[in-house]
Amino acid sequence: MKLCLYDVTDYEAPILEELSRRLETQVVKSRGPLTAESLELARGCAGLSFLGYSRLDAPLLEAIRNLGIRHISTRTIGYDHIDTAAARRLGLHVYHAHYEPSNVADFTVMMMLILLRKAKISICRALVNDFSLDGMMGREMRSLTIGVVGTGKIGGAVIRNLSGFGCRILAYAHHPDPALAALAEYTALDTLYAQSDIITLHVPLTSQNYHMIDQAAIRRMKPGVILINTARGQLIDTEGLIDALECGQVGGAGIDTLEEESGVMHVHVGTRVIDNRRLLYLKQFPNVLYTQHYAFFTQEATESMALCGLKSILDGLHGIATPCEIL
Repeated sequence: MKLCLYDVTDYEAPILEELSRRLETQVVKSRGPLTAESLELARGCAGLSFLGYSRLDAPLLEAIRNLGIRHISTRTIGYDHIDTAAARRLGLHVYHAHYEPSNVADFTVMMMLILLRKAKISICRALVNDFSLDGMMGREMRSLTIGVVGTGKIGGAVIRNLSGFGCRILAYAHHPDPALAALAEYTALDTLYAQSDIITLHVPLTSQNYHMIDQAAIRRMKPGVILINTARGQLIDTEGLIDALECGQVGGAGIDTLEEESGVMHVHVGTRVIDNRRLLYLKQFPNVLYTQHYAFFTQEATESMALCGLKSILDGLHGIATPCEIL
């Protein structure tokens, strides 16, 4: 059985090679994204897999079906780069990846601590031999209220991490998890906004929560609130965030994913001119920690996503149910 793999990165290549041997599957690999032109590589394959660099719109999905391919997978958790409505209409089986939530949950708490202790400023000062303490006084987590929006696997892991710091934890979710009730107080979203010193987002992107953090939402938050986003960039209106940082309504932000990141994230830009003014302006704030969408990026998670990408297709082809299936 042969699979075609797109968006293959240097760090994935040896993992995918080992998996293909273990699963006794022949693979065709491409470093480039899946496009109408590169789809020819998948001719004769039983399924194909890709990362978020590939954009699967309705015409491309129809071309995939016309090749006789019915099983496709993204080696990522998120799948907003796939037109799932079109895939459903075309009768395609679509799979996404899973990994244990510790990577993003640990990264989220790390961002909180860096911002609370102003470590970005400290590191930058130390590089130029400035060891002064002016403006460096921080806060302790135990004195604060942390609001967790979304309590699925990652949000739940964040709550469990935070429980050791002695802070008050508020939570909001459409479907509260009874197992977390002893660690966090479920409350209305407006209550969480009004009472939290730090708010962290752990929800998938939907049409209903696009820009859920906008100027109106920020006005309902405590002055000086710290915002953390390791979920999806489009959950936060960047322009509203910038305005709130400028006036001090938002006291800091940990941003691992941004709606303006397309074409820049995971790329060595080098000497190329970046025409993304909001991205460049946002990252210059001393109280903004801006990272390259890599909260997920651990050895364990990469291996898990690669395994899901291949095995979910193979299981689907053999009629075996898999929790990775979206459609």
